[in-house]
Amino acid sequence: MHATFPLLRDTDFPSVRRRALETLQVNLGYRCNQTCQHCHVNAGPTRKEMMGAETAALVIEVVRARGIRAVDLTGGAPELNPNFRSLVVAARATGAHVIDRCNLTILSEAGQDGLGEFLALHRVEVVASLPCYSKENVDAQRGDGVFERSIDGLQRLNALGYGKPDTRLVLNLVYNPLGPYLPPSQDDLERDYRRILGERFGVVFNRLFTLANMPIQRFGSLLISKGQFGAYMQLLRDAYRAENLDGVMCRSLISVDWEGHLYDCDFNQMLGLPLGGRSPASPRRHLRDLLRDDHRFDHAAIAVADHCYGCTAGQGSSCGGALRAA
Repeated sequence: MHATFPLLRDTDFPSVRRRALETLQVNLGYRCNQTCQHCHVNAGPTRKEMMGAETAALVIEVVRARGIRAVDLTGGAPELNPNFRSLVVAARATGAHVIDRCNLTILSEAGQDGLGEFLALHRVEVVASLPCYSKENVDAQRGDGVFERSIDGLQRLNALGYGKPDTRLVLNLVYNPLGPYLPPSQDDLERDYRRILGERFGVVFNRLFTLANMPIQRFGSLLISKGQFGAYMQLLRDAYRAENLDGVMCRSLISVDWEGHLYDCDFNQMLGLPLGGRSPASPRRHLRDLLRDDHRFDHAAIAVADHCYGCTAGQGSSCGGALRAA
C-alpha cells in the first residue's frame, strides 16, 4: 500500500474554520464484508480494528452532553461491530437522528438476521452504497455477486417501507465514479438511477448522493500504481470552486475513530491527520475533550491538505452528496 499523505501534505488549499458542531460521524471499525477498489478506508474482512463498548458508551455521553443533532455511523461495515445495535438504540433515546452508512450486502450476511427490521423500528436513515445501476460495473468495483446482493438488500428495505412516500423511512443511495474522474451531474444521474432501478427491479429510494473518490488509502494507492495520481490531483485542482467551501461537511462535523480520537473528517482520519493538526505527528484529541465545558472547538481551524480539493471540485462532494448544481 502506497502512502499518500506525503503527496498531499504540501498544499495551497484555503484555510477553513468550523461552525457549531451538529454531526458526530463515528467510525465503528475498519472490518467489512467487502473489499472495494475505491475504498478510502482500506476496509476489508481481515481488518481487526473495532470500537469497544466503553468507547461506544462515551460516544453517547458526548451526544447527550453536547446536544448532537445527528450520529452518522460508518466503517468498514458499521453493522459488524457487536455494539452497533445498542449504540443505535442509545443514540435515538437522546433524540438524535441516526444514519447508517450501509453497503447493502450486509443485510444478507450471516449473523445479521433482522437487521433491516431493526433499522426500520428505530427509524434509522440508511445511506446505501450502489456505485452504478449496472451489474458489470458494480461487480468490477466491489466483487462478484455484489450487485445482485445489493439489489436484494434494496428490495428488502423497500418491503419494510424504506424509500416510500409517507413512511418517513429514508433510503438514500451513494454513487462513486468507477475511476479517476469527477461524478456527473447528481440530478441527472438520480433520474437515471430512479428510472432504471424502478423499471428493472421495482426499487425506489429518496435521493442519490454523488461522491468524488478521494486520493487516499486504497484508491490513492491504486492511482500511484497506475501512474495516475498526479493527473487526478490536477483534475481536482482545475475543477476547484471556491463557493463550495461554505458547504463542506467538516464545518459542522467531527469524525471519531474506533479508539475515540477526533478528526475533522473521515478522510483526515484515514490519513492519520488529527483534528486541527498539521501532520500525523500533531497532538490527538479524544472524545473526552468534547465533554469539557469550553469553546475550544468553536471556530477552530480545520486541518487541510491537497485531498480537500476532492470535496470542492465541480459540483462539490460531501457526506450528503453534491453541494450545488453541476
